[in-house]
Amino acid sequence: MTSSPKLPRPRPLHELKDVHDYLDDVRLRPGVYVRGSSIHHLASILYGYRVACEINGIPSTTDFDPGGPFNKWLGLRLDLGYESSLGWSREIELAAEAAGTPPLDLFFSLLDEFRAERGDAAQNAAR
Repeated sequence: MTSSPKLPRPRPLHELKDVHDYLDDVRLRPGVYVRGSSIHHLASILYGYRVACEINGIPSTTDFDPGGPFNKWLGLRLDLGYESSLGWSREIELAAEAAGTPPLDLFFSLLDEFRAERGDAAQNAAR
């Protein structure tokens, strides 16, 4: 009998440092975190993260806020020529539909590009 490879396990919430750590765990098991693998539900979760931070007096700016770095970068990356007023989740959904790929898969692919272009220094400063 062949055993299946052991998949990485999501970390307990108390071990996560920031929203990027959380997204790394979501990537491992998106169906557990994001209902129906909906990119819009992921955007809602990230908005909820921001609200929870503000309520608890924690600086709440994230890369995924409206007008934030990810939305600006995405406008350039998708050759929109502007920062989308529809929001990053809708723009990714439209791009994924055109490419015939699941939106959540495209999100994580774009997130990897975004992180790589910003480099470790920028990522650590944002955390």
